[in-house]
Amino acid sequence: MERIILLCMFSVCVSALQTPVNMNGIGIKASRVIDGTTTLREGDIAVSSGRRAKVCFARSCLWNKSVDGHVYIPYRVSPEYTEVETKLIKKGMENIEKGTCVRFVPLTHQRDYIDIVPQSGCWSYLGSRGGRQTVSLQSPQCLQVGVISHEFMHSLGFVHEQSRFDRDNYVTIMWPNIWRDRLRNFEKFRTESLDLPYDYSSIMHFGKYAYSQDGEPTIIPKNSQKIKLGQSSSLSHLDKLKINKLYNCDTDDN
Repeated sequence: MERIILLCMFSVCVSALQTPVNMNGIGIKASRVIDGTTTLREGDIAVSSGRRAKVCFARSCLWNKSVDGHVYIPYRVSPEYTEVETKLIKKGMENIEKGTCVRFVPLTHQRDYIDIVPQSGCWSYLGSRGGRQTVSLQSPQCLQVGVISHEFMHSLGFVHEQSRFDRDNYVTIMWPNIWRDRLRNFEKFRTESLDLPYDYSSIMHFGKYAYSQDGEPTIIPKNSQKIKLGQSSSLSHLDKLKINKLYNCDTDDN
């Protein structure tokens, strides 16, 4: 089996829900339909239908790796952002670059790139879909370094940690506490774990109270309720290991 954290099967990826989540589980509301053909899964993963729909199998959604061992991701930042906001976006990139082979580079002539724009909500497509692909970072709501890094992780091909197919071994989803129209945000993907442990502190993990309708927890760790879920600032050690394993990085050269 290919080592990969995502297997975005068509039957799994056609659902749509709103409210991108920040690291504390507090949502930023965005419409379910972005542009008539694109909807949101799990709050912040964009899914297209129609001609540009893409089914992600094996490594078909990964960015290309250069002969020098790095994965270069071209990007363009909207001029609508202020200088301070642009610096925050670049700090979100640096979070991912440090300790991995991923490098974000300004767009020049490349065909495939991410277009960072202040649309409604915080969201990204899953992995590389070819050509220009949007990453939405609404200003000012989404311009926190951790949120920015979270969306770029989706762009690299990673789903939310609690969407792992084996998540029920590690956490309990408290279904009665979740808003009814957000229940599908807690579905599972059939994913490959990359032979790495479940990561409670992943920047890709929902917070304990994500989408709570009554202030009660929606996700409870099985081992200890004292375990903190997710984080708001940087990638965990395991997040970086996942990137390096998914893209076959030479960790001695990062």
